[in-house]
Amino acid sequence: MHRRVRVKFIKKVAFIAILCGIVGIIVWAIFFRARHQFTQTVSVHTITVSDDGRKIALQDIPAVTVADVIAYYDPTISEADRVFPPMDQKIFDEDVITITREHVVKVSVDGEEKDVRTFRDDLIHAITRSGVTIEKNDIIKPSRDALVYADMDATIIRVVIKEETVTKKISYKTEEREDDSVNFLKRFTEQKGENGAKEIIYEVAYHDGEEVAREVKSETVTKEPVTEVVVQGTKVVVGKKHTGGCSWYAHTGTLSAANPWMPIGSYARVTNQENGKSVIVRINDRGPFVAGRIIDLDKVAFEKIASLGTGVINVKMEEIVND
Repeated sequence: MHRRVRVKFIKKVAFIAILCGIVGIIVWAIFFRARHQFTQTVSVHTITVSDDGRKIALQDIPAVTVADVIAYYDPTISEADRVFPPMDQKIFDEDVITITREHVVKVSVDGEEKDVRTFRDDLIHAITRSGVTIEKNDIIKPSRDALVYADMDATIIRVVIKEETVTKKISYKTEEREDDSVNFLKRFTEQKGENGAKEIIYEVAYHDGEEVAREVKSETVTKEPVTEVVVQGTKVVVGKKHTGGCSWYAHTGTLSAANPWMPIGSYARVTNQENGKSVIVRINDRGPFVAGRIIDLDKVAFEKIASLGTGVINVKMEEIVND
């Protein structure tokens, strides 16, 4: 064979061989990839689904993509729910698929109900992202950091803290003073009492317009009260003295007594000689007409110097002769 013809033939054979080799490699790669894909994804041994934080293990499920797993696990997942990795991504053994559900929270606020759509989150962030303004003192039920869950109900209580100033009366006190230079029958006011005043500042909490708490923040006396002074005379001038028996009876229920001879309307000081206790009484009745008894005290007067059960006691009776 001519040398030039032989060279051309060899080149042609070499080109055909190379071309066949390339085609063979391409066919083998396609077959290997298809076989590998089938064996890795048609039957997955274990897939974990994290559904709003709750983890579920799926065993031996037929799946190629994330969408296959979701269709097997829960075909009701809506377009609003979030799935990661993307639905079209292929899966392999021991992959984790995360589902974040969209929840609707019914929020009662300012006299209205509002539907708040949110993913798994704490309640305060879900509400604020919906456009509802929350002040620092507002109360959120169940709580600000509660995690959102399906069919959740929440309430926002508007809390307003105000300062209120109230003026209150300070009642005056009464002081009694005895004066032995003044007739015992005289009682008078030496200094008239006057009420004072104080200013109280309250911190008041209102929930949705209703007062729920009130705390004193400060108190300031703006006017001191004036004490009322009452003088009671104690001066007693006595005349004749008598001793004898004394009993009691229920008559007028006052510091009064019955005596056979003293003028009606006059006064006597009666002293129990056993214990030294005394009482001044006004004569408003006659008696007693019993030997040895010089005076009968009204029940309330007798109780000042002796027990009612004593019956009859020995007394000293002094006639009072004050002007």
